[in-house]
This record gives sequence, C-alpha cells and structure tokens, in this order.
Amino acid sequence: MKNTIRLAAVLLATTVSPVSAESDLRMGERLYQENCASCHGANLEGQPDWRTRLPNGRLPAPPHDASGHTWHHTDRVLFDIVKRGPAAIVGAGYESDMPGYEGVLTDDEITSIVDYIKSTWPDKERAFQSERTREDQQAKP
Repeated sequence: MKNTIRLAAVLLATTVSPVSAESDLRMGERLYQENCASCHGANLEGQPDWRTRLPNGRLPAPPHDASGHTWHHTDRVLFDIVKRGPAAIVGAGYESDMPGYEGVLTDDEITSIVDYIKSTWPDKERAFQSERTREDQQAKP
C-alpha cells in the first residue's frame, strides 16, 4: 500500500502522463530485479554489514532504500555509477564488485532504474535528493 501511495505521488509530480510514468517505473522495477537485486536485494535492502569491508577489501553492495546512502547522491552521480561503475565516480583504482552497465542497459533503462529506486524512498529522502540534484544541475556550466 505504501509503495502504491508513493507511486501515485510520483506520478502526480511528473510532467509526463501518469500512464507513461507508471509504465516507466514498472519497467525500472523489472530492470532493477533483473540486473541489481541479486546484489542490492529484491527489496533494495543491500547486503549484510554493507559498511564493513570484506576480506578482499571491497565493500558489500549497499542498500538503495532509505537506510542506505543512495539518496545522498544526485541523479547525475547515480546514473554515472550505474553506467560506468563506481570507479568512474570514486576514481581510478577503486575496486568494486559492481560493474558498469554501459552496453548492457540503455541510458533510458538506467534512468528508469534510478527513478524506480527513488520512487521507493520516503518523502524526506526524496526531497533531499531532489534538492541536491537541482543544485547540481544549476551548477553545471
């Protein structure tokens, strides 16, 4: 029920038709389940002890729900992480088990996944992330 209410709120806030936005979010959810859930969890819960490095020095997959840090990042950063992998954002030499999905997912599919993840957050986290994204977009030359 909560996700249905959030989906309705997201649909009302979009500039595209509600039917189109709903189908995009459903596509994002399907693509998330197919490409992300095996590591980040079917319910966006992440892997256990995601802040504690594994024996190989890498971090487990973080949650994408409100308990994680995904909502701290702008849309641009989230898109880049999915498309090019975390090293593209953190820097060369950063090791992660997460691959980049460039060549696997289209830009529209990546955007749909990010939009789906965002649609599951509580209002406070969505508002915070939206403001950071707005500031990021205004800062671009």
